Amino acid sequence: MVEPIGKVTQQCKIAAGLFWADYAVLGAQVKDLEQAGVDWIHIEVRDGKYMDFGMPRGGFDIIEGTRKSTALEIEAQLQMVRPTFDVFKQLADIGVNLISLPIETTGETLIQNITYIKETLGLKVGVWAWQGCPTLFFEQYIPFVDIIEYESRAPFWVSTSGSKSPHTIDPIVVQSVRQLHDMIVAAGREGQVELMEDGGLNAGNVAEFIAVGMTVGEFSSPLLKGSNGKLQPGTGEIAAAVKKLRDVMTQASDQYRDVDGLKKAQG
Repeated sequence: MVEPIGKVTQQCKIAAGLFWADYAVLGAQVKDLEQAGVDWIHIEVRDGKYMDFGMPRGGFDIIEGTRKSTALEIEAQLQMVRPTFDVFKQLADIGVNLISLPIETTGETLIQNITYIKETLGLKVGVWAWQGCPTLFFEQYIPFVDIIEYESRAPFWVSTSGSKSPHTIDPIVVQSVRQLHDMIVAAGREGQVELMEDGGLNAGNVAEFIAVGMTVGEFSSPLLKGSNGKLQPGTGEIAAAVKKLRDVMTQASDQYRDVDGLKKAQG
């Protein structure tokens, strides 16, 4: 059963990222993802300044098309420099449910932005940062947000092939997710704040992140790429990819998380 963002459950959730979507058949891919049982849709929204080696990505038109294709909650992970209240309002108007703000580039009004998104727009809100940002930077936002997101490094200048992700998982990423989990517990919010690792997750490594307290994983390559290119809707490929991932995550969730969604003490 699909659970809403911010309701921590025993089963670790799947946030389906659209980075590797085939935009020629975007709506059909999103419908396949929903039918296969992912928990929400994750869209990276760039402004052309952030990561300025690449073109803007995930604009309002993509979000509008996604919203028309699914009843799932939609997350806009902002990859922007100093996003404004006007941007937040436009995202709310086109049906976004969660706005995730970049710690490194939102600026000195980050906490005010969180307050505006939650209290004025009535949306869910999160903060995220790349590997390399100290985990301590997240601490003061934990009492106010619905999700904390930590993203592994991505050497985009290295070409990838097949279903391989451009992200790299270093041991420090697992350690950092563990630290973030412990910070959430210390704040008394383990049952209210989602903890996401973003980038490089797959069926082969997701269990170790669930073991240290991750409650949701963001996946794009494992759900939308295959050895012969992007997976196509209507073929059963996307459903099979989701099932492969879900089977591993269910086993790990049952092992490492209790029925209330809290991390089990490991002997």
